Amino acid sequence: MKQLKTKGFLVVLGAVLLQLCIGSIYSWSLFNEPIATYLDISKSKVVLTFSITVFVFAFVTIFSGKLQDKIGPKTVAMIGGAFYSIGLFLCSKSTSLLDFYIYYGFVAGIGIGFVYVCPLSTCIKWFPNHKGLVTGISVGAFGLGSLVFNPLIQALLASLGISKTFLFLSIINLVLIFIGSNLLSLPDESLAIKNNVVAINKNYTPMEMVKTKNFPLLWIAYLFGTMSGLLVIGLARDIGIELAGLSPKAAATAVSAVAIFNATGRLFWGTLSDKIGRIKVVTILFGITTICMILKSVLSLNIISYFLTLGGVTFCFGGFLSVYPTITGDFFGLKNLGSNYGLMYQAYGIAALVGPLISAAAGNLKLTFIISAILSLIGLIISLFIKSPFRKADSI
Repeated sequence: MKQLKTKGFLVVLGAVLLQLCIGSIYSWSLFNEPIATYLDISKSKVVLTFSITVFVFAFVTIFSGKLQDKIGPKTVAMIGGAFYSIGLFLCSKSTSLLDFYIYYGFVAGIGIGFVYVCPLSTCIKWFPNHKGLVTGISVGAFGLGSLVFNPLIQALLASLGISKTFLFLSIINLVLIFIGSNLLSLPDESLAIKNNVVAINKNYTPMEMVKTKNFPLLWIAYLFGTMSGLLVIGLARDIGIELAGLSPKAAATAVSAVAIFNATGRLFWGTLSDKIGRIKVVTILFGITTICMILKSVLSLNIISYFLTLGGVTFCFGGFLSVYPTITGDFFGLKNLGSNYGLMYQAYGIAALVGPLISAAAGNLKLTFIISAILSLIGLIISLFIKSPFRKADSI
């Protein structure tokens, strides 16, 4: 039994290592200005690279989740590490904006999508009675990736320049992802069954899952839940300067603040969901997000209200990303969790695209906040209609 516990903790360690590596995607903003200067183009065109990467990464989880259910998380994570490292290496050879769109947006994005699903489903299968906690640790590491890599990337850019920075990152990520992948393994099915005392009656296939009454409710709620967070994260610096009157330097601290709130939210809400239930947590997340978005739209922001509302939204954003993998396992079983969460995760990918469209259509930040608050309130109402799959009503 002691050996099993040790192996399980090594799996969590591997998951953290993998998520820290691919979590460096949130450090992309550090490349915007250097690449724009290097290519002599506007920074807004370079920013699009991040949106492409997020969309590709989310879309790929449909296929990577299904693949890891078939051939195992270790192999899929290694494939992802290869794609990610090759994408970074090719970026070191890039001479045009299209190169960065393809090599980082698509090649590295595919790699991130392959790696991302493996730690989540594997940790949940090892610790089915503590799904929220281990998922919070795993996705929390993803949120902390930028904090770990930001100083390294800044130092490399300052001393080596763009090309050599990408080259160095490709090497270090290849090594770390290889190590993390080799720590992943699946428990015996008998162990999972023994531990999963609140198991549902059936393991749904993806096609069976999408036909259930709960799936569209959960999917739409996930879409609305992550949209506000993505909007605020993407506009954090602009909100600070335009609405709170912060200096560019003070507003820049929002990037680090977002990473901290995001990561701690993932761990906190994931752990809390083990105690009070997933759907109760989702309802609370929507309530806090709605209040924060309303406050952003009606208050004359100062530095205190700016960081409080920013923190509230991003703290809850981390919560959505923490509890939804466990919700998918709770409602639809662990056997096909990789495939099923890949489909569920498309809500996040769509939110990354729809949010900026809403912001552009609104034309100003205040109206964007109001629309986000309304959608968040709708999400709260939807959460009240989601029915538990468990035999024990108090287990959600």
